Amino acid sequence: MSKAHIPTYDICSLAMEKPASEDILVARFSDYLAAHPDIRFPHRHSFYHLAFFTGGAGSHTIDFERFPVKAGQLYFMIPGQVHSWFFEGKTEGYVVNVSAGFFTAFLQDAEYVERFPFFSGVSTEGVVQLPRQGIAAIVALFEKMLEEQRSAEFYNHDMMRLLMLEMFIQVSRVASKGKTRQNPPHSYVLLRNFRKLVEQHYMQLRLPKDYAALLYVTPNYLNAFCRDMLGKSAGEIIRDRILLEAKRLLINADMSISAIAYQLSFADNSYFTKFFKKYAGVTPEEFRKNIS
Repeated sequence: MSKAHIPTYDICSLAMEKPASEDILVARFSDYLAAHPDIRFPHRHSFYHLAFFTGGAGSHTIDFERFPVKAGQLYFMIPGQVHSWFFEGKTEGYVVNVSAGFFTAFLQDAEYVERFPFFSGVSTEGVVQLPRQGIAAIVALFEKMLEEQRSAEFYNHDMMRLLMLEMFIQVSRVASKGKTRQNPPHSYVLLRNFRKLVEQHYMQLRLPKDYAALLYVTPNYLNAFCRDMLGKSAGEIIRDRILLEAKRLLINADMSISAIAYQLSFADNSYFTKFFKKYAGVTPEEFRKNIS
């Protein structure tokens, strides 16, 4: 596959059978790989993507972060993330592709699903390792989803929504175990709102004070809050998002370094190169060469 273009797939383009649902697909991983051998190359999705490994080896890369494949691992990806994989031997498990709107007609709170920490869009937060004793319960939920997908029963999609929400809650509980404290709900609301604002404005707004003003807090409070919640300052979170987009754009060989610098609102190519090398450890040209 050419490195000049990173394909973006919708649910129907990765359908396993016809007619295909535009909102959800559930499949066994081995069947999914056999039907779509090219998806091992870097690509994006226009939907939420879940992968659960019950066996196999190799690596899975999400937004340039590489993770070793292990049994009991769950990967949660939001629309737009770039990912690829390299498997060793036979890989077993399950995959779910679900549209962003699948739950909106079912839940009064349209943002409910986004509150789960593994849907933050940060690759390291989207990987959850289940304990051995918790794997069987999650496998059972995936098997029930497969049964509902095959059935012609009334409300089968609603049953799949319930099963998926149950899985989200169970996995969230597993992911939160071992934490020394429970943050109050308003902290997660502020964090989610800050991340949403960064996602919307990172090309134009680069300073924590800009986001603090939009959130009606002081810059010092926002920085202290981010360090408390994530171990990073607000400035680091903004910078990381710019760097991630730069890496995504550098995969596209049709774009020159100067064009990428311009798209990311850097004053000139030299400033962009200095920024990238400082935080990525290599120049944009070196990064592009290593990826290709």
